[in-house]
Amino acid sequence: MKKLSLVLITFVTALNLTAQEKVLTIDRIIGGEFSARGSIAATPLADGEHYLTGSGANLILKRSFKTGAVVDTILNLQEAKGEHPDRFEGFILSPTEDIILLQTNSQKIFRRSFTAEYYIFNIRNNRIEPLSQGGPQQVPAFSPDGHNIAFVRDNNIFLVKLLFNNAEVKVTKDGLPGKIRNGIPDWAYEEEFGFTRAFDFSADSRMIAWIRFDESDVESYSLPFFLTSSDNSAYSQKLLEYRPQQYPTAGAANSKVSVHSFDISSSVIRDMDLKLDSTDYIPRIKFVENKDNNLFIFTLNRRQNKLEIYSANPRSTICNMILREEESTYIDEFVYMDAQFFGDRFIMQSERDGHRHLYLYDLSGRLQRRITEGNYEVLALHGYDSKTGTVFYESNETGIYDCAVWKIDGKGKKTRLTQEKGTSHARFSNGCKYFLNSWSDMETPPRITLMDAGGKTLKTLEDNASLAGAVKALDFPKKEQFSFTTVDGTTLYGWMVRPSGSNTPCPLILYQYSGPGSNEAICEWGAGFYPGGVFEALLTKMGYAVAVVDGRGTGRRGADFKKQTYKRLGVLESQDQVAAAKYLGSLPYIDSDRIAIWGWSYGGYNTLMSMSEGSPVFRCGVAVAPVTDWRYYDAPYTERFMQQPKENPDGYREASAIERIGKLHGKLLIVHGLDDDNVFFSNTASYIEALINAGVDFDMQVYPGKEHSITGYSHRKHLFTRILRFFDENLK
Repeated sequence: MKKLSLVLITFVTALNLTAQEKVLTIDRIIGGEFSARGSIAATPLADGEHYLTGSGANLILKRSFKTGAVVDTILNLQEAKGEHPDRFEGFILSPTEDIILLQTNSQKIFRRSFTAEYYIFNIRNNRIEPLSQGGPQQVPAFSPDGHNIAFVRDNNIFLVKLLFNNAEVKVTKDGLPGKIRNGIPDWAYEEEFGFTRAFDFSADSRMIAWIRFDESDVESYSLPFFLTSSDNSAYSQKLLEYRPQQYPTAGAANSKVSVHSFDISSSVIRDMDLKLDSTDYIPRIKFVENKDNNLFIFTLNRRQNKLEIYSANPRSTICNMILREEESTYIDEFVYMDAQFFGDRFIMQSERDGHRHLYLYDLSGRLQRRITEGNYEVLALHGYDSKTGTVFYESNETGIYDCAVWKIDGKGKKTRLTQEKGTSHARFSNGCKYFLNSWSDMETPPRITLMDAGGKTLKTLEDNASLAGAVKALDFPKKEQFSFTTVDGTTLYGWMVRPSGSNTPCPLILYQYSGPGSNEAICEWGAGFYPGGVFEALLTKMGYAVAVVDGRGTGRRGADFKKQTYKRLGVLESQDQVAAAKYLGSLPYIDSDRIAIWGWSYGGYNTLMSMSEGSPVFRCGVAVAPVTDWRYYDAPYTERFMQQPKENPDGYREASAIERIGKLHGKLLIVHGLDDDNVFFSNTASYIEALINAGVDFDMQVYPGKEHSITGYSHRKHLFTRILRFFDENLK
C-alpha cells in the first residue's frame, strides 16, 4: 500500500506540474521564468584570446575566446586570503590585469548610479583587502599604469595610491550635497546624458581631470517617501519622510559645469580655460594618448543643436576647439555618447547626411575618411584596427528592424559577419579577432555563440533550448509583422499577436512607447513589454489581440523621420496610434468598437495624447507614469526636442495632455509611483485635478514608495493584475 500510494502521489503530482506548465500566468511572467539565459557581458583581456566572466557570486573565470572553455579560475572567494566579503556583485579589472576591484553591498542612488563597498583583489598573491575604510565609494577607476585608484565619496574625489600602502588622498574638498558634485553627474546629467563617472586619468597616469557640477541654483523638490508596515523599525515612529532632489524642469536653471585637473605628484589643481556659456552642457570628457596627454572636452549648447570638441592641455589649461557638429534641430545623444578613441584616431557618429554613420578623425579634428554611408543606420561601433583600417559595427542594413554585425576595411569593402535575419549584438575581443554574439528574432530566444572576425561560428555557448521548449509548450501566438499607409502617405510598421481558433472579431490592445528615436517593432526576442512578448501572449489567451506600431518620431528610419516631431512632441505620435487603431479595426478579425491603448512613461504620455487626439477610436486606455505637460519634465530631455518654453510656447501648449482633456474619449486608468524621481507624481496630480475640474470620471492606482519602474514582485503582480482587470471590465 505504501508503494502504491507513493506511485499514485508521484503520478498525480506529475499531472499537476504538467497542467501548471501549460498555463501562462502573471506570476510566471513576473517571476522571471521566461528570462533568457546567457549573456555577452564579458571583460576582454589584453592578449585578445581570453576574457573574464563572473560565475555565481564568488568566482571569476578566465575563458577562451576561441572555445569558450574555462582555462583558469582567477578568483575563488572561499579560497582567497585576507579580509573579504562572502560574495560580490560585480568587478573591475585593472589595465595591468593584476588587480581586480570587487563590488559589494551596492545601494542604488538614481537609475544608473550607486554606492558600494569595494575590495582590492591582488591576483598574484590571492589576497583581498578593502579599498577604503572611510565609507562606501562611487565609480572607482584605475589609472592606466594600475598604480592608483580614484573614486568619489560624498561628492568629492579621492585617490588611493597602491604603491604607498594604499594611502588615501582627498583630491577635492568642496563637495556638498545639493550644492557641489565633483566627478559624478547630477540627476539630469546621469539620466539624459547617460553616464555616472565624470572624471578620467591621463594616459601617463600623472593627472586626473573631472567635471565639477554646481547645482546650487537648480530647483530642489521634496519627494515623499512613504514607509509601510514592512519597514518595521521605522513604522511605529514615522510614516512619511521627504527626500530632497535637485531637478531642473524645462526652462529652469541647470547645474553650472566646469572642468579641472589635478597633478598627482604636485597636488596642484588647475581650472581649464574653457570659454563656455553658463548654460552650456559638458556631456563627456576623455584623456587621449598624445605627447601632451590632452584632454578632450565635449560641449553642447543649451538648445543641443551645436556640439563642440575641445582639446585641452591639463597643465597649461589652454583649450582649442578642434571640431564642431551643428544641426538645425538637435544633436542626438549617440554623437557624443558613442565617440571612441583609438590611439591617434577617433571615430564619431553623425546624422549629417540624414542617416547615422561613422566618421574617422585624427586628434586635431581633421576628417580622415567617411567610413559608412547608405540608406541605413549604424546602431553600434565595436572596434577599429589601425593597421588595416577595418571598423567593426552593427547596423540595420538588411532591414529596418533587423540588426547585424559587420566589418568594413580601409578601402570600403564590407563583410557581413552575422547572417541570420533578426538581431545580433556583439562583444569583441581586444584586437577584434573574435566576438561573442547574441542573436534572436521575435520567435527565438537569444542564442549566444563565439565567432571569429571572418564570421565563422566557433561554438554555441547557450541556445536557450529549454526556454524555447517552454514557450512552445504554452503555444505562444506567432507575431505577425505588418505595414500600412496613413492618409498622409506615411508607411508605418508593426507586429501583432491574436488569439488562435477564434472566428469572431476580438478586442484589440495597442501597446506603444513612441518616444524620439525609440523602437518597439524591432525583430528580436525583446519585442513586447516583457521579452518574448509573454505579457502580450497572456493577453491573447484572455481573448485579446495585441499590436505594436512604431509611429513618426521613432528610430531606424533616418533623421528626417525621427526629427519631424521636433518642437511638437506627441502630436504626430498620437495621430499615428489613432491611424493604427483605425487600420487594424478595419480588419475582419478585429472588433473596431473594442480597441484600447496603453503605455509606460513616454508611452503613458502618448496614451493620454492618443485618447484625446480628437478621434474617438479608443474605448479605454492605461497610462503608467506619464508626463502630462512638458513644462514639468527635466530640461535636458525636454529642451532637446521642444526648446525652452519661452522659445516655443505654442508647441508646449499643443504637446500638453492637460490642454487636451476636453477631447478625452474612453475610460482611463492612470498609474503612478509616488516616489517617482524621473516623472514626478506632480504630472499625474495636475492631470487628475484637471480631470476633476472638467467633470471627467477616471480610475487611478498609486504605489507608495515606488519609483518610475514600479519594481518588486508583489507590486508588479498587483499592477498587471489591475491592468488586466481594467481591460476585462471595459473591453469585454
